[in-house]
Amino acid sequence: MLELRHVSKTFNKGTINEKVALDDVSLKLEDGDFTTVIGGNGAGKSTMLNAIAGVWPIDEGQILIDGVDVTGLPEHKRAKYIGRVFQDPMNGTAATMQIDENMALADRRGKKRTLKWGISKAEREEYAAMLKPLNLGLEKRMTSKVGLLSGGQRQSITLLMAAMNHPELLLLDEHTAALDPKTAAKVLALSDQIISQDKLTALMVTHNMMDAIKHGNRLIMMNEGHIILNIEGEEKKNLTVEDLLRKFEEVSGEQFANDQTLLSKR
Repeated sequence: MLELRHVSKTFNKGTINEKVALDDVSLKLEDGDFTTVIGGNGAGKSTMLNAIAGVWPIDEGQILIDGVDVTGLPEHKRAKYIGRVFQDPMNGTAATMQIDENMALADRRGKKRTLKWGISKAEREEYAAMLKPLNLGLEKRMTSKVGLLSGGQRQSITLLMAAMNHPELLLLDEHTAALDPKTAAKVLALSDQIISQDKLTALMVTHNMMDAIKHGNRLIMMNEGHIILNIEGEEKKNLTVEDLLRKFEEVSGEQFANDQTLLSKR
């Protein structure tokens, strides 16, 4: 469903601020894979997601989504393949628009536009049915402005919107980092549910080691623009934080500095 072939990206090339963000990265995700990505600041995690989404062009390599080479496509033309939830709950939705209006925008994304602007009764009923299982009471607040919602409520809606049209690939970019632990756990549980029910292929960047171990069927660790660990199957199910720390040191030849890399053990 996703394939990166020898992808490289350097920022500020040829200047004193030159930074190699991705260095010959290759990765293949099968249909239905839920892969978590961990690594310290500057490891290349978000850079990789931005490369996949087409935020900026890569220097070398190829990016394929469901067999389609999207390497040369700009961000807006890749949007039909990708759903994305950002770290900031304020991104991904229009704060001044109502809940139902935001969901209608997501619902109609990539579809043929008509002169009909309003939201039909059938659509409102459909959106309410989608919101009800969240147990947040949002199905009774469809006309509320999204900007007035809490971070957890907003991320929950953004998740529903990102997955609404069953994208080829769902990108979760530290989407619980700005939430308190209790709310983050609820949003992660919702992520698991949506990915499982809709059989989505997903890539989730996180700083939290326990979340990376607990969620998904596969885990990759990045360091200095490289993928240095790729753990899946039974090995991932039996993985502990201590195992992960040891493997990091074995592969990278460095001691894992938690304060520097901001990888949480909780």
